[in-house]
Amino acid sequence: MVQAQVREWHDDLGWGVLDSPETPGGCWTHFSAIETPRVNNEDERVAAYGFKSLKPNELVDLDWETPGQDGFDYRAVQVRTR
Repeated sequence: MVQAQVREWHDDLGWGVLDSPETPGGCWTHFSAIETPRVNNEDERVAAYGFKSLKPNELVDLDWETPGQDGFDYRAVQVRTR
């Protein structure tokens, strides 16, 4: 994973663009790629499910793949919030 910054996020559409040196031009990201940690009753970190959202300028960890999507060379496979 690499560190990335959220360039833009569209809650109404469920996608946005992340920037990192490894993904020049931006990385297309769908809300389903976002893993948001939470703590369950046993104090273990588990992935939360459902609609997830990011905020512009937020720092995240990113795994990506090529080819990209919707005009972007890169597409997020997994995004981990901090």
